[in-house]
Amino acid sequence: MRKALIVAAAAAIAVAGTVSQPAHAGDRGGAIAAGVLGGLAVGAMVGAAASQPRYYAPPPAYVAEEPVYAAPPPPRCYWTRGEPAWDGYRGVWVRPRVQVCD
Repeated sequence: MRKALIVAAAAAIAVAGTVSQPAHAGDRGGAIAAGVLGGLAVGAMVGAAASQPRYYAPPPAYVAEEPVYAAPPPPRCYWTRGEPAWDGYRGVWVRPRVQVCD
């Protein structure tokens, strides 16, 4: 609704500026001041209509300080080299990778 009013006001100012007035020799009738003020007003309205609304973060929420159950941490596991074993197919000793969990 606000943007529609601003656009309508800008259109009304533009139409009012096109209405012809009789010219007087040497008298500008405040045309320069009216042009400057009208330009500033239209620029402010168009700028306000074109700008996007500002969104801010929501206010902080209340958090109850009650004891909360926390699950125990998962076991720590890691890979390491195991004991040497004989590989009869290749005919070599190999040290396989094994997973160790605490």
